[in-house]
Amino acid sequence: MLISDTHRFLFIHVQKTGGSTIDNNLSAALGDVRRIPEAHRHAPLERLLQLEPGLADYWIAGFVRNPWSRMVSWWRMVERFRDGADRGVERYLDHLKRNKFIASVIAEHPDFESFILNATAEHARLRKPQVEFMTTPTRDADFVGRQESLESDLKTIYDRLGLEWTPLESVNIDPGRPDYHDLYTPASRDRVAELFAADLSAYDYTF
Repeated sequence: MLISDTHRFLFIHVQKTGGSTIDNNLSAALGDVRRIPEAHRHAPLERLLQLEPGLADYWIAGFVRNPWSRMVSWWRMVERFRDGADRGVERYLDHLKRNKFIASVIAEHPDFESFILNATAEHARLRKPQVEFMTTPTRDADFVGRQESLESDLKTIYDRLGLEWTPLESVNIDPGRPDYHDLYTPASRDRVAELFAADLSAYDYTF
């Protein structure tokens, strides 16, 4: 999450939606940025409003992504940590000592099919619909951008906040990522559709 009190703005950071790139660029453009120490950086809107009810009066934005593509991004991150640790890269080894979630996925799920069919049952964060990050019973995000149109949607946020646009400096780029369509079997495709039915309905995504 990212908060600018000067601009009365709250950004919701959903995992695997380009959020790190967005956060870095907004932080530089906004100037005054703060976080809520008690909240995880991927905390949903409902949790943030529990901690700071006054944020309901702020302009609230976040980004989402096609669920099938998003799950491939999750898996590619797992592969990077696994392969880096196998090569003995110290930063990956150190991270896996601290990140029990990634370590357990690597230990128990050797391939993408197992990750989709089984890891999603074991780890709640992998099956939480994105719409649940953006909505509460009393307050919804004012603007929901899409990772697929990240730059143009982020420009919309800049315009709304009166910020000067600067070219994006992307992070966590995965140039070797395959077309997500090629990785799914009928079973894994259906599993994602089942898990993220709320996202498919809310954001009109299709396979």
